[in-house]
This record gives sequence, structure tokens and C-alpha cells, in this order.
Amino acid sequence: MTFRLAHDEFTLEHGGNTVILRPSLRAASYLEARYGFETLFRHVDEFNLTTIREIILAASQTRQDAVAFLLCLAGKPLSLIHNVVAATVADLCRAFIPTAEPNSEPAPGKPMPWPDVYRELYRTATGWLHWTPAEAWAATPTEINEAFAGRIAMLKAIHGNGEPDKPVHDPRAEVSETDVRTGLAQLRASAKRGSQ
Repeated sequence: MTFRLAHDEFTLEHGGNTVILRPSLRAASYLEARYGFETLFRHVDEFNLTTIREIILAASQTRQDAVAFLLCLAGKPLSLIHNVVAATVADLCRAFIPTAEPNSEPAPGKPMPWPDVYRELYRTATGWLHWTPAEAWAATPTEINEAFAGRIAMLKAIHGNGEPDKPVHDPRAEVSETDVRTGLAQLRASAKRGSQ
């Protein structure tokens, strides 16, 4: 998978109307809860106009722009509407799924349901990253994952990564047991002289 830009935005334009769409955590959570991803992606593939309209409204940065854009398409031939929105809406929906770290292995165990994934992303954004709820809902799932990875990297740089340290040369290791005994004997002797 390739890393998407942090400012992921998708633009739809027609008839002088433009709407900017973002695959925000809010839009992803809403659409997944409403349809489930299997149904959502099937509706996008089938070009179900009701679902396409709802996706555009849910992901628009400005609802007023989304409504104006949808109104300008009203009554247009289905083939024209398909050409204007289909590819962009499909790309937007794929962006609802957070990208994995390159070369990362799948996590062991049972896959987490999407509502739980989004709940964890929200908790990560507000808890670990200290973002406001509005910032968390407006961020994309990939942005949250990347910001969290950066936070973990920072903490490891400051506090260490929890792995055992590499052996360090210890000059004391070159001292023999005889040297230690001799040194202790000298310390005892000087302590006795000091107490007299």
C-alpha cells in the first residue's frame, strides 16, 4: 500500500460547482455504521445513486457545496453523473480504510470489527495525541495512524525503545579478582588506622 498524503482531499466538479470531500473519521464511522463496508462498496460498484449521494454529503467539507453540486447534477443523464463522480467516490471510500505500515506483518488474532477500529482511532487521537474531538473527527484514519506512529517514535527517542541495551565495554571487567582482594585489604587496613 502507498502512503496517502496527510491532506487527503478528493474534488468533484461540474457545471461551475465544486465540492471537496475528505475521508474523515466522522464520515467513515457514519457510513460504515449505516451500510457496513461490504454493502457500501457494493453500492459504489453498482453506482447506487442514493448511496453515492449520501457518501458525498457525509464526506463533504461544506454541506452547502455538496448540496449545490448534487442539485447541478439533478436531471442529468446517468452516464454523465457516472463519469463525473464514480472514480472519485470509489477512491474516497478506499481512503476510509487506514493504510498499514510498509512491510508490516498482519496482526495475530481475530480481525477487529470496523466500529471498534474507528473507536480505537478516536481514542488514540483524543487520548494519546491530545487532539480535540473536532480534530479527531475531521482527521482521516491514515492521518491518525501516522500521527500515532510519529508519537511512538518520539517517545522511543526520548525514553528508549524498551529493547535490551547493547553490551557496553566495562573497564572494571579487566580488573582481576586478586586486584579486588588486594584493594579491599588496603581499604580495611586504612579504615583500622583511621579508627585508632
